[in-house]
Amino acid sequence: MHQQDQLSSTFAALADPTRRAILARLATGESSVTEIAEPFDMSLPAITKHLKVLERAGLISRSRDAQWRPCKLEAKPLQQAADWVEQYRKFWEESIDRLEDYLSELQAREKQKEKDKGIRGADDDKSKS
Repeated sequence: MHQQDQLSSTFAALADPTRRAILARLATGESSVTEIAEPFDMSLPAITKHLKVLERAGLISRSRDAQWRPCKLEAKPLQQAADWVEQYRKFWEESIDRLEDYLSELQAREKQKEKDKGIRGADDDKSKS
């Protein structure tokens, strides 16, 4: 799958809080559909639909071991999404750094104005004496 399409599928799958909770559960290890469904107040078919979305996005895989069909977290799409987001984190950090530099510069100018005002005020007082 093309990376942009993969990102779209990943973010679409992550948009739902139930699916994010399922992924968090699978981060601790493989689980059956029944085990995954346990903490949720929804039907098994509803959980299965969420699992299908996650599977189509490549975020989980399902295998068969006799009667047990474990679901397993697949981290590669999450890493790709994290890498994509990382580009923008750098952008915001650089923007914040530039803002911080600008504010420091404004504060320094303001201090200099106050200092200059104090010197001029002292000079004015001397000339009046």
